[in-house]
Amino acid sequence: MYAAFCSIGAYVPEKILTNSDLETMVDTSDEWIYKRTGIKERHIAADNETTSDMGVNACRIAIERAGLSHNDIDMIICATISPDYFCMPSTAAIIADKLGLQKVTAFDISAACTGFVYALSIAKAFIESGMKKNILIVGAEKLSAITDYTDRGTCILFGDGAGAAIISATDNKEHAIIDIHTGSDGSYADLLMSPNGGSGSIHDTLEHTACFMQMKGNETFKVAVRTLTNDVVSILADNSIEASTVKHFVPHQANYRIIKAVGDALNLDEAQVVLTVEKYGNTSGASIPMAINDIYESRRLQQGDLMLLDAFGGGLTWGSALVPFAGKGK
Repeated sequence: MYAAFCSIGAYVPEKILTNSDLETMVDTSDEWIYKRTGIKERHIAADNETTSDMGVNACRIAIERAGLSHNDIDMIICATISPDYFCMPSTAAIIADKLGLQKVTAFDISAACTGFVYALSIAKAFIESGMKKNILIVGAEKLSAITDYTDRGTCILFGDGAGAAIISATDNKEHAIIDIHTGSDGSYADLLMSPNGGSGSIHDTLEHTACFMQMKGNETFKVAVRTLTNDVVSILADNSIEASTVKHFVPHQANYRIIKAVGDALNLDEAQVVLTVEKYGNTSGASIPMAINDIYESRRLQQGDLMLLDAFGGGLTWGSALVPFAGKGK
């Protein structure tokens, strides 16, 4: 029994925050932001719109495109660092309830921007063990809720959104997820983190910005380029696959300069590299499924296309995956 990536769906909120909008909020400019990140705009959830709300919208699309009913789903995994509730209940359980599913296995994982790849690896294991048949994996983030809009180093980067995919059991090896690599190194934890709010917090010194994301940008950039490049080179070599045979390289959409550096290291053509960072910014765990949805919506993703996924995030965490698209093209 194999695990197949059978469908994709995504959702973005209506509100758009442009670089010009940010010029009125912090000391920055559209030119400065775009030159350093490749970002022009990002979507921001409404005040009453939760991470689970966005996740549910993406899930419904993925379920419909897979040709399944809600009752066919037997597990939901949500990758998020901006859950509806701190610790519990899980956002996955809330999503399950909103989908009308009260008896499915549902849980969250926290791997920051690598979350979707981690969720994919877990789903693959459950499918191949025979424990589950149709797993809904969701990357959903309301990063605006944990962003300090007085910190120009971070507020220019992040946006909100959600993406979801159905991973199903199949006996067709051509549709099977080929391989997934994941890893972490906690010694770099201070490069990208939300430093307070947990058991490690110094509670008597908490400020209103205590749980916002903080990042050491230059150091993170250097480690990201090195780690992402090494990981994709490794997964291709392990599976005797040439980069030229990859139809879609789908990296985490954090920064155009990081994506270009990795793409250049692999000698990828521009047509192979999926880019959505300009219009969505960094949506952490939602980034990769939102990007996959973009190529699906634009009819560039067809059944059998080989995708190379690659992500890097706080933890530090990283992951890559070789994934044929088993669904039908739009």
